[in-house]
Amino acid sequence: MHTAGVPQQAIDVFSDFYAQLESGASGAIRESDVDPLRDIDAVADLAFSPEEARAAAQVTAIVKLNGGLGTSMGMDRAKSLLRVREDATFLDIIARQVTYVRENLGARLPLLFMDSFRTRDDTLAALERHPDLAYGDLPLDFLQNREPKLRVDTLAPVDWPDDPSLEWCPPGHGDLYTALQTSGVLDRLIGGGFRYVSVSNSDNLGAAPDPQMMAWFAQSGAPYAAEVCERTPADVKGGHLVVRKRDGRLVLRETAQTAAEDEQYATDPQRHRYFHTNNLWFDLVRLREVLNERRGVIGLPLIRNEKTVDPTDPSSPKVVQIESAMGAAVEVFDGATAIEVPRSRFLPVKTTNDLALLRSDVYELGADGRLRAGSAAPLVSLDRDYFTRIADFERRVPEPLSLVRATRLRVEGDVSFEGAATVIGDVTVTAPQGESRNVAAGTVLRAG
Repeated sequence: MHTAGVPQQAIDVFSDFYAQLESGASGAIRESDVDPLRDIDAVADLAFSPEEARAAAQVTAIVKLNGGLGTSMGMDRAKSLLRVREDATFLDIIARQVTYVRENLGARLPLLFMDSFRTRDDTLAALERHPDLAYGDLPLDFLQNREPKLRVDTLAPVDWPDDPSLEWCPPGHGDLYTALQTSGVLDRLIGGGFRYVSVSNSDNLGAAPDPQMMAWFAQSGAPYAAEVCERTPADVKGGHLVVRKRDGRLVLRETAQTAAEDEQYATDPQRHRYFHTNNLWFDLVRLREVLNERRGVIGLPLIRNEKTVDPTDPSSPKVVQIESAMGAAVEVFDGATAIEVPRSRFLPVKTTNDLALLRSDVYELGADGRLRAGSAAPLVSLDRDYFTRIADFERRVPEPLSLVRATRLRVEGDVSFEGAATVIGDVTVTAPQGESRNVAAGTVLRAG
């Protein structure tokens, strides 16, 4: 890592995680040790004046996590370069969201992307379409650190001569705090008079800059806050906040940190009402103090992620990628809190199912860059054998589907839509086994 130019602070963080990995740490959080999250503020109850919102926006920065390649969708570049609406990509819509708030509040509101070594070049090239997006002398991005992939059998760095770049990986979005400091961006933001940061994934267009929330966080006095949504039966997987009994601190419990015998409790939406959206807020000054107190090692729990060294080759050697979740930092800060947000702030695109829905007429894209649903979003389930890879999806769904009157769409088998089609009610489109089926443009598909 040193030879590759990785900063010493990032090496120290990796060393701390490696020691946890060697000791067999699982990071499990037992149900008997925690209480459910209760009694938190809600965005629906906020009512700050324009002056309060403007004052908070003046000292807030926006950070978007942009290190993912979308490999689960067969991509080899930043997922944020995907087209979402007409010719607008995730990056274009994020730029519109930030520009709108700047113009309407007269706020500085810098936007920075945390890129990985695999996404940086494509991202910066795409952002040239928005020459006025950078603020002052702040960079448009800062680089996530990198670390070696480790062989599962020996925990030694993997050797892969076919493509040496695949010997490295980003260390998960928990690297945010280290990368902010090692890049110098943390000090530059504070030196520029910025106090707060709103962070979210670049593939979650629901997390638009919200001046009301900026005012709430500024006036809360909290060093850190997490956005949570009320769970439905469809949200039983994924991270959720709990309260640790021994010290009353908020703690993020990921699926991988849940013991098998506790799964029935962790997945119960009546017991644990909220899920973690991975949208968060923190105080820049307090973050710097914590990093300095801990000598740069913030001390997040380890996440052991097993993959193959070449994600496209299941026969390549199995490796461990040491990762951490940025949301786990909630337990590091005294006085950390949470706020309940509407479902509209959680619109991630993890699969082509999500992309089909976001491109459909269920959502309208406003002048402010916000996507608003005109009806309840239907469930979309496209056959994984034929629609998982983005290239296959684009070929099979060349035009957005009309789903505004749909309650559910299931596509099973080798199905292709030749153009725009309309779905009404609960519809299943099936191709006979061993055969293909084409749905003509203009087709109306009805339940039953």
